[in-house]
Amino acid sequence: MGTLPKRKDIPPWVKIPDDLKDPEVFQVQTQLLEPMFGVGGSRIPYIERVSKVMLELKVLESSGLAEVVVYGSYLYKLRAKWMLQSMAEWHRQRQERGMLKLEDAMKALHLGPWMK
Repeated sequence: MGTLPKRKDIPPWVKIPDDLKDPEVFQVQTQLLEPMFGVGGSRIPYIERVSKVMLELKVLESSGLAEVVVYGSYLYKLRAKWMLQSMAEWHRQRQERGMLKLEDAMKALHLGPWMK
């Protein structure tokens, strides 16, 4: 990724241009963005400040996925990427467990799939 981010409010702990080279990139399901980052990304400034990184979210069209781009020094961006991937997995499993509980409740009430 040779281009610099378009963001104008680069946090002071991100060194320009060194920390903007070679970002860490991973994908998450778009349905996990709000649980991870809050409504409208309200938790992003806190995550950036605590992790000493800069984040960019890019929703990929028609795939149901979003790219999370992590800028920062080598160790900080690797640690932030690991933490965010762990958060995404936790939220994914939590949603999956919620769906299984819903299915069990529907079976207990003898509701068939036609009533969904």
